[in-house]
Amino acid sequence: MTQPHDRYADFEGLREKAVALRRDGLSLRQIRDRLHVHNNDLLQRLVNGEPAPEWTRRPRARDDLRERARELRRQGLTYDAIQVELGCSKSSVSLWVRDLPKPPRRSREDASAAARRGWEATLRRRETERLRTREAARRETATLSERELFLVGVGLYWAEGAKSKPYRRQERVSFVNSDPDMISVYLAWLRLLGVTPEQLRFHVHIHESADAAEAERFWARHADADPSRFGKTSLKRHQPGSNRKNVGGEYRGCLVIRVLRSAELYRRIEGWWYGIVGAALPPEKEIRA
Repeated sequence: MTQPHDRYADFEGLREKAVALRRDGLSLRQIRDRLHVHNNDLLQRLVNGEPAPEWTRRPRARDDLRERARELRRQGLTYDAIQVELGCSKSSVSLWVRDLPKPPRRSREDASAAARRGWEATLRRRETERLRTREAARRETATLSERELFLVGVGLYWAEGAKSKPYRRQERVSFVNSDPDMISVYLAWLRLLGVTPEQLRFHVHIHESADAAEAERFWARHADADPSRFGKTSLKRHQPGSNRKNVGGEYRGCLVIRVLRSAELYRRIEGWWYGIVGAALPPEKEIRA
């Protein structure tokens, strides 16, 4: 029986095979498995002088990152600042630049400026990642069937629309929101349900210090609604000392959308919602209606 070490006795024969495999584009791991050579030192000797295949080489981006780290270190940045600037680990930074001299201690002002630059770079990376994630998610829902819009609308109304209470039975379809996109989806849902423009009435709710007239014009354009279907705008009184956040040119208050003669539609929406709840819950859960 051949002993394991006998396989390595014919070094030149093994090397000839290893070189041929290397030139065919195999990696060290593939050569190891093909020739059953599990001694790393011997494996390296077998392919000594033969360049690694291009596909096994480390990506150039990593080399570029290393060179950038060294450049920043020569400029006097600390490990922490380089880590923040490049978005890599501190251990990698240390490995790449530890042979370079330590930069002189900076003044407090210089350190603060460097920290601000690093933080700004971090914020830019986070914003880029945020936009990338949002765009990928947007593509996942870029198409919408009528059935999907129907279900979205039911949930949207039950979250944001007026609801009848046991102590105040008021069955009417009324929806209020300040988000133009939310309003657009809600109006698309009403059209799907067969609600006509003539059945809709609109009201603007806005703070008294804002431009109410401009808000009315904005919502009329956005809802593609005739101004004659808008009721009197409700103004919210200013509370002295309050620190309001909803200010500026983008603040247009809230739009209230009411469907006339909508008691029957309200009951259907209520039924649809509890149908969704019943379908989502396990059988043993009782539906609170």
